[in-house]
Amino acid sequence: MEANNTKKTGAFLPPETVQNQLAAADRIRLRFAAEGKTGTDAPLYYILTFGCQQNEADSERLGGLCVSMGYRRTEDMEKADLILVNTCAIREHAEKKALSIIGSCKHIREKNPGLLVGVGGCMVTQKHRADKLKGSYPYVSFTFDTGAVHLLPSLVENALTGGKRQFIHSDVFEIAEGLPLDRTSKHMAWLSVMYGCNNFCSYCIVPHVRGRERSRRMEDILAEAKMLIADGAKDITLLGQNVNSYGKDLTSDGEGADFADVMRAVCALDGDFRLRFMTSHPKDASDRLIAALADCPKAARHFHLPVQSGSDEILCRMNRKYTSAHYKSLIDRMKAAVPDISITSDIIVGFPGETEEDFEATLDMLRYVEYDMIFSFIYSPRPGTPAAEMEDQVPHEVSTARFERLLALQNEISLRRNERFLDKTLRVLVEGISKTDSAMLTGRGDPVRPVHFPGDPALVGQFVHVKIERITPFTLEGTLVN
Repeated sequence: MEANNTKKTGAFLPPETVQNQLAAADRIRLRFAAEGKTGTDAPLYYILTFGCQQNEADSERLGGLCVSMGYRRTEDMEKADLILVNTCAIREHAEKKALSIIGSCKHIREKNPGLLVGVGGCMVTQKHRADKLKGSYPYVSFTFDTGAVHLLPSLVENALTGGKRQFIHSDVFEIAEGLPLDRTSKHMAWLSVMYGCNNFCSYCIVPHVRGRERSRRMEDILAEAKMLIADGAKDITLLGQNVNSYGKDLTSDGEGADFADVMRAVCALDGDFRLRFMTSHPKDASDRLIAALADCPKAARHFHLPVQSGSDEILCRMNRKYTSAHYKSLIDRMKAAVPDISITSDIIVGFPGETEEDFEATLDMLRYVEYDMIFSFIYSPRPGTPAAEMEDQVPHEVSTARFERLLALQNEISLRRNERFLDKTLRVLVEGISKTDSAMLTGRGDPVRPVHFPGDPALVGQFVHVKIERITPFTLEGTLVN
């Protein structure tokens, strides 16, 4: 199955390929300049991103290419001259929501006939979705899958010069180095260290839409990290579908640098910043990585380790390649090496074949680990995955009832975990103004949960100290300490 349903993975795009795209971006920029479309009169681009942090990182590269072409970013979709929708395929709900947004572009183009609409990301890496956009959404100018992010300038140039609609479906996934960035936050940054996945969990579409694992070179990672720090980044997240596999594809014997080496090298760079990472697969989480987390003072004391289920039977059906006992031993070693570590996880409820006994094993896992936070989902069948073909699908009403029980237990645990922060002072990076109260700022310290406190918006992007005075299962609240 893996060989027949997975796109080929190359290594690195030749530098001249990237240079050709940057040359196309220059031609578009000069075209706009000749038309007087510069400065405040420059055309506007809008990017809507669905899904994971890897998609967020891809969107910043798409934005960088847009800026290279002479576009300016806008937060108002209705005013855009170029709309890019970066899609997700992990759950059906995300695909339906993306299609609904793409459908709303029709009326915008009716008011602005020159509008270009491009759709990228994991959803259109599935050929049947790209074909549907081609046939049923005539106002979509082009699509590009996750292997073709770098091709945006040539796609835009073709559309601007009256070329036919293009629908890119890559045969090979390669790493494109040297693409510009247009970061949405100066103080928070995504840094991809690898792409793709080799695990083929039975419910997951990722290996089919992002290709097999491929690692960036250490020197390229460090060069980008230095650039981000110089540009003001104070919270950097190292990204990969499975960061624990980093480096295995870079050497024939698999004995080169691993992810623990990447963490140590980035943490050793000059600058006042905090380092995070995600996501880790439990079968590959190593003692070297745990030691690096313990040793590096710039690394946030947080480990996101998806368990998905506490039942060995369900883990086997999921093709997760570890047992609940192995997972618990990892947790024990983390807690021993990093006291007061914050641990978060992903959990799927209602996986095909899940019995009440299996679900109780998941609740027992929550009690054993005492997660600070979980990201939980009701199982959603993905066409093309083995789990979608399993006969013993769990009724939706059963999954929903279990989901509510899971959340109720986790809320109790999260509240209890948060009690340890009462009356303590935390160093917090101010991320922005609270979405629910404009008089409050929001940020994060080493703990993964948000911290809310009153303060001057001028503090956004700075580290401050906050004394925690109130808690909820989801947040910490306090006041600034001089």
